Amino acid sequence: MANKEATVAELKELFSSSTAVLLTEYRGLTVAQLKQLRTNIAADASYAVVKNTLTKIAAHEAGIDSLDDMLAGPSAIAFVSGDPVTVAKALRDFAKANPNLVVKGGYFDGNPLDAAEVMKLAELESREVVLAKLAGAVKASLFGAAYMFNAPLAQAARAVDALRQKQESGS
Repeated sequence: MANKEATVAELKELFSSSTAVLLTEYRGLTVAQLKQLRTNIAADASYAVVKNTLTKIAAHEAGIDSLDDMLAGPSAIAFVSGDPVTVAKALRDFAKANPNLVVKGGYFDGNPLDAAEVMKLAELESREVVLAKLAGAVKASLFGAAYMFNAPLAQAARAVDALRQKQESGS
């Protein structure tokens, strides 16, 4: 009994501290394949095989009621602490290589996700790519502004130089 309470408390803490939770079914995967999956997502998430009943209790205690229908059959959860898009991509890619891994859904930003929404999340660009594009757009805007401010000065300098050349050739 005490062991179950400790497990529920640990799961509740993982639910509370995670930026997203992605639920999978791992039936048919070998221990080596599960280890490979854990390694693939280790930078952004922890992956744990869970007992459905204890997970439902922990999720309810953490204020998440939408996972009950997904917690059927052998379940494993990726508790995301980093970028949810990166983890969703890793799960999608692993599922393509290992069809026994089934993404059931998840919970992100206060909203439940079904399997299709997790796959849409996987198709988004990662945070780093979005930030790089934003930085590029800002740099381009600043370059355009600098060019616009320098253009009248350069034009005036060319006009003065043309006037000077005209006066030198006319004298």
